[in-house]
Amino acid sequence: MGDRLAGGTARQRPHLTTRSLGSARFAVLAALTLDGVLSAIAGALLLPLYVGAIPVPISAVISGLVNAALVWAALQWAPTPRLAALPLWAWLATALALTLGGPGGDIVLSGAGIMQMAPVVFIVLGGAPPAYLLWRVTSRPARS
Repeated sequence: MGDRLAGGTARQRPHLTTRSLGSARFAVLAALTLDGVLSAIAGALLLPLYVGAIPVPISAVISGLVNAALVWAALQWAPTPRLAALPLWAWLATALALTLGGPGGDIVLSGAGIMQMAPVVFIVLGGAPPAYLLWRVTSRPARS
């Protein structure tokens, strides 16, 4: 490796191997997982956005795009797609936790009328883009 010049030393960089990036990899994946939680909270709180009398779930779409970006970034750092799915799992767990009642009985993802479908719309639109990205990564044939 790196023997372009005769008699030269190999240009290996031991400080850039995967073994030395273990703590940085853990920190980045933990930060991306926390970002998944924050994406779920922000998306859920902005979900009841209305334009006139019509509810517009634009925060669910934005949350889905943010989640896809988080999973893509995690794919760059994680050794396996299962580990790269941590931001998606954190987002999904937080979104499901927001459908439960809190200590005062308040539920973040609820509503009357058409807003009763808000949790379903939020989970589908927020979870489909990163799930599709993970599916594409795991279903493509291995390079030889």
